[in-house]
Amino acid sequence: MSPISSQIPDPPANFQKLDAQPVDAVRMAATLVSAAVVIAALYYGQDVLIPLACAFLISFALNRPVSWLSRRGVPRIVSVIVVMAMIVALLASLVGVLGSQLRSLSQELPTYQWTIRSKLSELRAQLKAPGIFEGALETVETVQKEIKAEERPSKAGEDAQPPPPQRVEIVPSPRDPFETAMAWLERSVEPLAKLGIVFVFVFLALLDRSDLRDRLLRMLGGNLHRSTDAIEEAGKRISKYLLMQLVVNVTYGVPMALGLYLIGVPGALLWGTVAAVMRFVPYVGPMLAAIFPISLAFAVDPGWNMVLWTIALIVTLEVISNNIVEPMLYGTSTGLSAMSLIASATFWTALWGPIGLILATPLTVCLLVIGRNIPQLQFLDTMLGSVPALDLPTRIYQRLLADDAEEAIDIATTEIDATSPREFYNDVAVATLRLASDDHLRHATAEHRLRVANGMDALLDDLREQYPSEIPEGAKPSVVCIGGKWEVDTIASEMLCHALALDGIAAVYRPATTISAAHIAKLDLEGADIVCVSYFTSTPALSARHFCRRLRRRWPKLRIVLALWNASPELLVSGAHETLGADVVVTSIEEATRRIHRLVDPHEAEEAQKAIVPDNDDERVTALRATGVLTGGSREDLDAAAMRAADVFHAGFAVITAIDKDQEFIVGQSKHLAGPLTKDGTDMIVIPRADAVCDHVVATGEPLVVEDTERDPRFAENPTIKLWNARFYAGAPLRSAEGMVLGAMCILGTEPRTLDDRELEILASLADDVAAIITGDEAVAGPSKVLAASSATLGQPVPD
Repeated sequence: MSPISSQIPDPPANFQKLDAQPVDAVRMAATLVSAAVVIAALYYGQDVLIPLACAFLISFALNRPVSWLSRRGVPRIVSVIVVMAMIVALLASLVGVLGSQLRSLSQELPTYQWTIRSKLSELRAQLKAPGIFEGALETVETVQKEIKAEERPSKAGEDAQPPPPQRVEIVPSPRDPFETAMAWLERSVEPLAKLGIVFVFVFLALLDRSDLRDRLLRMLGGNLHRSTDAIEEAGKRISKYLLMQLVVNVTYGVPMALGLYLIGVPGALLWGTVAAVMRFVPYVGPMLAAIFPISLAFAVDPGWNMVLWTIALIVTLEVISNNIVEPMLYGTSTGLSAMSLIASATFWTALWGPIGLILATPLTVCLLVIGRNIPQLQFLDTMLGSVPALDLPTRIYQRLLADDAEEAIDIATTEIDATSPREFYNDVAVATLRLASDDHLRHATAEHRLRVANGMDALLDDLREQYPSEIPEGAKPSVVCIGGKWEVDTIASEMLCHALALDGIAAVYRPATTISAAHIAKLDLEGADIVCVSYFTSTPALSARHFCRRLRRRWPKLRIVLALWNASPELLVSGAHETLGADVVVTSIEEATRRIHRLVDPHEAEEAQKAIVPDNDDERVTALRATGVLTGGSREDLDAAAMRAADVFHAGFAVITAIDKDQEFIVGQSKHLAGPLTKDGTDMIVIPRADAVCDHVVATGEPLVVEDTERDPRFAENPTIKLWNARFYAGAPLRSAEGMVLGAMCILGTEPRTLDDRELEILASLADDVAAIITGDEAVAGPSKVLAASSATLGQPVPD
């Protein structure tokens, strides 16, 4: 083995070889052929597929009133007939009213000829007036005349050309009335036939909706849970989209008709209806609808006031509809990115023409939902969805690899503006360095490693400048952060040092060093009480053990914190810090700052981590006692609700708590738990409020999730957590109709766990049901802060 190769470090334990795999040409060819076949089928089968698509989309919109009637005891077939009859009657009456307006308008059009001619003559006269381009036009005309004058003599001497051949026009014989009627009949049969097919399909889709759903589930096959979620989500999203689109268009068309009537434009009801209907056509529909009233205002009014007022009305309604009405009705989620909306509109228009443009958004929503729920088609979610394709740490890491530190700083600053520097370090920056650490031996070149190091230096310099600490300059540092092995370890030490400074703890950092006794002796640790050593390697045990031993030998009273950012789970079990020779082992910036704060000033840290008593605590306690739950009321129902929560989340157990003035009562539980019981015969577990985890839920009124209690200093030594051997906790507030937080609905487990946004919503929903049991009121959903804000992607809104 060569000397150079012997110095290359061994790959980490979780190293996976990710060499580029050869492209499977057969699979790629099959995919392309399949896509071509599907597109060809969509194009050549449009005569059948377009009515089917229209029918199913209409059935989504009409299913709500049909289901509403069915739930009230009306037979399904009667509900379908009633709803469709009402729709046909409404459309017929609307067509009748609009037809009468159109006839009266056509009779009045000849009277507007004089106004149109006079305005056109006026415009023509204004265009013929001298302008800034008159000199240039005269110069061009002069040059053309000179060229023609020079060409004329040369053509005179040439032989005369034969005259061009005469054109002969064949005039067809006039058709008789029967042939004319048949021609009109042939033209009208096709759209009438398609309309009839759509009507029949809508009727059948509404009548046999459950059967169609079951057949579609059978066709999708695979995981029944995912197939069910896909169908249900697609139905809800499209139904809500069509309903909201109808509401938006009506709220646009009614003010349009009223405004045109007040302005004096003839046929105001007709143009308001046209505007509402044309808004179903994305992008071009509103522009086409605006042409008719503006043209008519031009023809009716001898002046220009009516035209200007009409234009102002249309612009005002567009601004209000696009910026107020649509966001309020659709919500903040767009669902589809702007690029996917434009691409889908182009694609479906090219396949199916104008009808494809109208159907583009609902059909693309279907594809998005299918891609979100079926793993084999997940690329559709990536292509069409508005959710960023790369998470935040990956985006920053990619920008650093591209040597674009400025954009990485912009991304980081945007995230910090919404959170805080410490949360950014904890949730994003450490994950970015973890990516760099994982790629260190696999893909990264020397240039890539240098770009990441320089970019992170620039990022940290910018953050330290934007968010300076309030520690006086020259203050003696009590904490020294040291990089254990690599450059990323040093960068993590810098981040932790800044986070500690923002928390009021003076700290300095030292670059990564070797573990030799000579180098450790040179470390400047004079006056420091705590040393935090960072490691991103997945196998830090040997190096960390030697480092801690030599630090202890050189400075016996030093307290050592090991920050193992990427360690395997066996190094994080209880008591592992003693094996490694450290006082504390941490895995995140949040945990490190809290544990170091406890080491520096235990009393202040303990006070800072206590739950804050809400301002309305006396009123809250009064409302709680008035429910009677503290005297054993509704105990069986609450136990059943706790058992349901534990079963739904497949958790170790669930409890329902009520926070009194000084105590926490377990008013419902899914299984028998140890703990001190009340002496009044209710046999409820009672815990001091100071030791109640749920008191944090009461203090904030928001859900609380502790993914690993051993990693959170607030709860690692909690006596109840230790008694129940709980490693995971999630609690949602029990909120009364008056907004008082009475306690919490909690699920706990013996293993670390995370909850996604949807699971948090379900937990909050269960908490609302429990609050209704306790108070006797209907469930009242509290203010939800669970879902993160979606991207501000432009495009046609799609509701959640």
